[in-house]
Amino acid sequence: MVLRGYVPTSEETLQTLAALRLQSLNSDFSTHAPFPRLEELFPPRVLHARLPPPPHRPPTKCRGARLRAGLLAGGLWGQALAKQRAERDQRLRGRLREEGASTMAAIVEKWKLLQGMGRPEAMAAYMALVREWPGFGSTLFDVDLHASPVGCGPQRLWLGIGAKAVSLYKPGEPEPLDSFCYGRISSFGASDSSTFRLSVEDRDLLFETSQVEEIAQLLNTYLASAGAQQLPRPQEPPTSPPTSEPTVLPQGLCTAAGPWQHRPPVGSSRS
Repeated sequence: MVLRGYVPTSEETLQTLAALRLQSLNSDFSTHAPFPRLEELFPPRVLHARLPPPPHRPPTKCRGARLRAGLLAGGLWGQALAKQRAERDQRLRGRLREEGASTMAAIVEKWKLLQGMGRPEAMAAYMALVREWPGFGSTLFDVDLHASPVGCGPQRLWLGIGAKAVSLYKPGEPEPLDSFCYGRISSFGASDSSTFRLSVEDRDLLFETSQVEEIAQLLNTYLASAGAQQLPRPQEPPTSPPTSEPTVLPQGLCTAAGPWQHRPPVGSSRS
């Protein structure tokens, strides 16, 4: 999670964590020690965040303008644009190499200061730093929240699932925007293969994510460990002739076959 950028902390702390990892792997600094790649020590997304954003290209609305743009793109103008993009990409790659070299140099300087620290000490120091984040132990998922005010687009957030609560984070921020203990969650499940639904008391939250099944399975695991009992799904409008017996999901299972797959009892809580 540290290397994927899911532990929100300062760059200084991330560099210290990388140095502690080097100390744990290689012991004291040495020019002959095997060097991991930077992405094995430091989250690449932090380096990419330093680069300038790509230039904004306003959409072409007029059909005639789109046609002219297409004709231009196939001629000399298109070749010039391609050359500009190639030059910009080359500059960005150069800038990324410079940032990477600077970051690695800072990590090595911190590694040199750890001389004499044993592997167990380095691991303990590493964990102590990571545990400073209040959300330590949570699993974070990239989601787009669609329960926003009318007229607003989806909001990119982290959905954090921990042993005692589900939390929403702005990416990179250590404190959650909101947090829900399991006793407040009345139901959850997959609306479709890319939409996860979470009902918290009188609120319905819709998240677009590529990890619907992973989120559902993790929530089921925490609820099952708390002794939560699964109830049958609420009735839905029939789409086919009714059968003699209702379908009840197996205990502890949350499939991606429809909404409201799991309905923990209201008032249940974690110990």
